[in-house]
Amino acid sequence: MGIQNQASDRKMKELVLYLASRSEDDPRFSSTKLNKLLFYCDFSAYRDLGEPITGHSYQKLPFGPAPKSMLPILSRMKDDGDCTEVERDRFGLQQKRVVALRSPDLSVFSEAELELADRILRNLWESSASEVSDLSHELPGWRAAAFQEVIPYETIFVGDPSMPVSDDEIEFCRQLEGRV
Repeated sequence: MGIQNQASDRKMKELVLYLASRSEDDPRFSSTKLNKLLFYCDFSAYRDLGEPITGHSYQKLPFGPAPKSMLPILSRMKDDGDCTEVERDRFGLQQKRVVALRSPDLSVFSEAELELADRILRNLWESSASEVSDLSHELPGWRAAAFQEVIPYETIFVGDPSMPVSDDEIEFCRQLEGRV
């Protein structure tokens, strides 16, 4: 899929700001967790609402899925003064986190999209970045993709994440990936 355009970039920026501002009090919030929250928002919206919130493509990375366009979008957001990235010590490790410097423009979202994002935030609030990453590694789309390959949105419908992924499911995901 991956229907990136100016409107989807705007929704991505506003979703980053929304998730970052809602996660200000989450000591486990980090750039890694943000990537997974974005992934779950888009893929859950595709499953539940029929289309993703941002339409951005997600790739398989070692710590789980991340938007392919995250680095350039985040760079533009920092240049525009929308957000900043800070590093802080968390249990002896450096944790990078995005901090919103302005309120998100909620007018770009439907009520259903905001409810879905809030549900994902609630469900993953107590999870650390590594726990959210581990959870994402159970998804058939992530498991079937090769490193840096796009994870097709359609794979959200493949299999039960608590069950092992079959060879047929992996092949199906690879065929879907070829259409992206």
